[in-house]
Amino acid sequence: MADLDHVNAYDSMQALGTIIQPELAFDGGGADYPAWRSRFWDAYRQCLGPWPTPVDPELTVASEEDRGDHTRYKIYYNSSPGVTVPAWLLVPKGIKPGEKRPGILAAHGHGNGKDDIVGVDNGDPAKADLVRRLNYDYATQAVQHGYVTIAPDWLPFGERRPPVEWSRVGRDPCNVVGMAWQYYGYTLLGQNIWDGMRAVDILAARPDVDSERLGVLGLSYGGTMTTHLAINDPRLKAAVISGYLSTVKGDALTMRGKGNFCGAQYVPSLLRIGDIPDMIGLIAPKPLLIEAGRADDCFVIDDVRVAYERLERIYAAAGVSDRLAYDEHDGQHEWHGVAAWEWLGRWL
Repeated sequence: MADLDHVNAYDSMQALGTIIQPELAFDGGGADYPAWRSRFWDAYRQCLGPWPTPVDPELTVASEEDRGDHTRYKIYYNSSPGVTVPAWLLVPKGIKPGEKRPGILAAHGHGNGKDDIVGVDNGDPAKADLVRRLNYDYATQAVQHGYVTIAPDWLPFGERRPPVEWSRVGRDPCNVVGMAWQYYGYTLLGQNIWDGMRAVDILAARPDVDSERLGVLGLSYGGTMTTHLAINDPRLKAAVISGYLSTVKGDALTMRGKGNFCGAQYVPSLLRIGDIPDMIGLIAPKPLLIEAGRADDCFVIDDVRVAYERLERIYAAAGVSDRLAYDEHDGQHEWHGVAAWEWLGRWL
């Protein structure tokens, strides 16, 4: 007789979670850590799909604005065939001739793209309120802490958002653009990682930037991008992931998480090999700070704590427990920043 408990899509998905077990989830064994990392890395890279083809960035400076303590440039660069990325570049004032500053890639989350994290609201009270509530202008905070900072728009946000009439009102552009990208054999997440690594190219090539002192940070989808950029770009030496550490299986796919994922951030087949803590564990041995809000209703703190314990075991197995830190605060889904700047200053 057919199992009538598995008719609804949600119920079938929960059943799959008991049937399909991750093949490469970290089991806590330190002795086999290098072998685990190698196997998981290979499987993870396959999940992301192929990288796009590199092209000449043909960097274009579209505007320059004096912001008092820093100069803000609007730039555009080519990332791959047919793909151009807009970004803000923030440069602190007072850099002496020959001086090299550390650099930061600031990754925005869902919302208005790169404008949010530099505090550009164009007089829109709703945008200004969002930045204020989430303490969201961390790209500006970074340049005020002395970092040369780059903040690209990810697909499909900011200037890279598709026409509403194409993605259709009421649909999530992340899902529509994500499926469109896969028609060409690429994942949307893979494209965004590639675009971010090309932003690191621009940052590292600047004469006022120390290419050995580069970091990455971000909230929410910015935390997603921080994760993948820290994993994939060896030039990024330290990271702060805010409002992202969690599990897919125990949270996002359950009623607790309520489908807290989208076409821009999912890693195809991830649950066949592990989960988010295993993936973030690939950042080791790089220094990593995790921010988590106890009142966060996107990434529930009980799940975050479970995920962090798993991440701790990976860093311990790698022999670098001192390079992992945790900032749990009373806030909601927001950038905290209290421990972040001291942490980055320590490692960069």
